[in-house]
Amino acid sequence: MTESEFNDMIDQTFEALELALDEVEDDLDYDTGGGVLTVEFDNGTTMVFSRQPPTRQLWLAARAGGFHFAWNEQAGDWCDTRDGKSFRPFVVEQMREQAGIDFAWG
Repeated sequence: MTESEFNDMIDQTFEALELALDEVEDDLDYDTGGGVLTVEFDNGTTMVFSRQPPTRQLWLAARAGGFHFAWNEQAGDWCDTRDGKSFRPFVVEQMREQAGIDFAWG
């Protein structure tokens, strides 16, 4: 994957996440800038999504820890580099555990 393709994939992922977050009825704020999307929850915690061009990965910093995701063409999703979990269901699970946020992002 070229750097341009990587950046396009990250942009698409961030846009899809922003659209899903716009549908959440719970109180949360998000901000994007400099290749980072930060979600702030009503309980004072944050989740930070960041692009990592040198490794062609998408990183997530959450209360549960730091997670690295690489694009998996076969899965059609970013997958955790440690256990292969798909990004979207993982984010939904983490938001539920971290802030009690339930939303659909499939």
